[in-house]
Amino acid sequence: MVKFGRLIAKHKVIIVILSFLLLIPSLFGFVNTRVNYDLLSYLPDTLETVSGQDILVDEFGMGAFSMVIVEDMELKDVQALKEQMEEVEHVKDVLWYDSFADISIPMQMLPAKIKDAFNNGDSTMMVALFDDTTSADDTMKAITELRKMVNKQCFISGMSGIVTDIKNLSMQEMPIYVVIAGLLSLLVLCIAMDSFAVPFIFLWCIGLSIIYNLGSNIFLGEISYITQALTAVLQLGVTMDYSIFLLNSYEENKERFENDKVRAMAHAISNTFKSVAGSSVTTVAGFAALCFMTFALGKDIGIVMSKGVVIGVIATVTILPAYILVFDKIIEKTSHKAFVPDLSKVSDFITKHYIIALVLFAIILFPAVYGNNNVEVYYNIDKSLPQTLPSAVANKKLEKDFNMNNVHMVLLKNGLTSKEKNAMLSEIEEVKGVKWALGMSSVIGPGIPDSMIPSDLSEMLKSDNYEVEFVCSDYKTATDEVNEQIASINKIVKKYSKDSMVIGEAPLTKDLADVTDVDLKNVNIASIAAIFVIILIVFKSISLPVILVSVIEFAICVNMAIPYYSGITLPFVASIVIGTIQLGATVDYAILMTSKYQKERGKGASKKEAIMLAHESSMRSILISGASFFAATFGVGLYSKIDMISSLCTLLSRGAIISTVVVLCVLPAMFMIFDPIICKTSIGFGPKKEKNIVNGGIAHE
Repeated sequence: MVKFGRLIAKHKVIIVILSFLLLIPSLFGFVNTRVNYDLLSYLPDTLETVSGQDILVDEFGMGAFSMVIVEDMELKDVQALKEQMEEVEHVKDVLWYDSFADISIPMQMLPAKIKDAFNNGDSTMMVALFDDTTSADDTMKAITELRKMVNKQCFISGMSGIVTDIKNLSMQEMPIYVVIAGLLSLLVLCIAMDSFAVPFIFLWCIGLSIIYNLGSNIFLGEISYITQALTAVLQLGVTMDYSIFLLNSYEENKERFENDKVRAMAHAISNTFKSVAGSSVTTVAGFAALCFMTFALGKDIGIVMSKGVVIGVIATVTILPAYILVFDKIIEKTSHKAFVPDLSKVSDFITKHYIIALVLFAIILFPAVYGNNNVEVYYNIDKSLPQTLPSAVANKKLEKDFNMNNVHMVLLKNGLTSKEKNAMLSEIEEVKGVKWALGMSSVIGPGIPDSMIPSDLSEMLKSDNYEVEFVCSDYKTATDEVNEQIASINKIVKKYSKDSMVIGEAPLTKDLADVTDVDLKNVNIASIAAIFVIILIVFKSISLPVILVSVIEFAICVNMAIPYYSGITLPFVASIVIGTIQLGATVDYAILMTSKYQKERGKGASKKEAIMLAHESSMRSILISGASFFAATFGVGLYSKIDMISSLCTLLSRGAIISTVVVLCVLPAMFMIFDPIICKTSIGFGPKKEKNIVNGGIAHE
């Protein structure tokens, strides 16, 4: 690595030029990587609700629908609006009461169910059917065009409208995230570093590695909007330490090699790579554990962030050294006295009064574990958005005017008679919370052949293998009531036709809750197991992995318990990924102190002396690391109006502080208590044995 470091140092200008040239393919990749705004699309294909959505697209040429509510408009004007809507690209059909009967027929003559389904007082409702899936770009374009077309009398609800609003809002906020994270990180670096130029160099080099990471996502085809939003802030917070370590090593080696900058940087690169490569493994393991989720969003975040950490390490030992050498004179000219005070007295107080930390640990432990295990989460995606958005306003209108919160779709396998279909729909209408159930047979009634159904309606709702029925629900998505309702409806549908299925937003969200409940357990086990093994290998110890992982898991429990005792309900994504990210990103703090403790014990220092020296020498680095992670995520958590992102960043920023405090206060107390066990179950914690000849014999020291 010294030879490699010398090569980097000698060709610094070429590397700076290459770093700019690499921006071209990276920006191309970034612009051309599709962003997915629909979290439900990450459910596994093996689920019946997901395969049902595919059948809907393949056999009916439609994958999504939206309810359009029209107020105070003459029926002829509504019909004209409907015809205009049908002309919008990717709108397959628009279902209204004239789809069942000619508009010249008085509304009172329609079957009561159809009349009530599409009309209520001065409001009427249409169902716009789209030829692509809920989150497809074409569907979102169609929603945007429909919104431009309709006026203040019209409201477009449904999942496609929600996804479109998520896209619009996240595109507005994304650049602000980067600015906020950058400015707050800059503030932390200006306080922590002893040169005003260094923070800007660090942020520029980390910014380059973030762009390289985002650009390389083109090979994945698409990434989630949550992944895109978190990539910059997490990569900034997690990889900042690497840059600080390189600069500190470079400054030390400049003194060692009497200002031979090339040689000093070569050794700094070698030292940094050895240290950072080991440190980054735990962070990568934490992110990689997310890939064990069956909910594919975990894999999405896991791959992108693991890749980001690796790119960050590479950039730290290639690009950053080149920039430091190029701007070395400016760094020296802008040097100033460090703003961080001497922390030796604080460190001395913590290690001497470790009993206080143990008492607090014992008091907080059980409430923290209980709060962590009982924190409430929500799965309703539109709940994470501001209620002033067009989709939220439309959904409220739908509830108010039509007492409708959900529309389930039944994909009914062909083969049932009209009598059987009507009997099934009648049973479904008896299910608690079902307002009405409509199918093609509802138009003509039982005993009349399907050939009497209007051809336009038949083509719209019937394929070679399936027929679509609609079920209106009073219950909101992701509630216990709607989940029980879906189970009851599904039971009825399967009784009549085992190959039929219930699909839609609420059934998908029910599956989302079931899948992610299992994922939460699996991903936590995977991350703990991976990091446990890494620590075991690094320290050659059986006891230390238990202590270090337990300390960080305690910090995670404290972090997750705060929302529980504050009465805050978290989005399901935050509850799943926070544990692995906080564990992977902050266990490095514990590893740093432990490695210094091991080194001092290996030199022959007493338990107390080794712990005090380890704590004092690592305290500044841990504080800067924690503050950097906090700065990169805190501002985004405050600013974002998308609760999926806001809650996760708030948890991460608070988790960084809690982990820092726990490592600095609780970990040394653990060392004090368990030192005898650590020394007996670990290699390298006892004084090194040296052979000396004493009076013709061998004495061991």
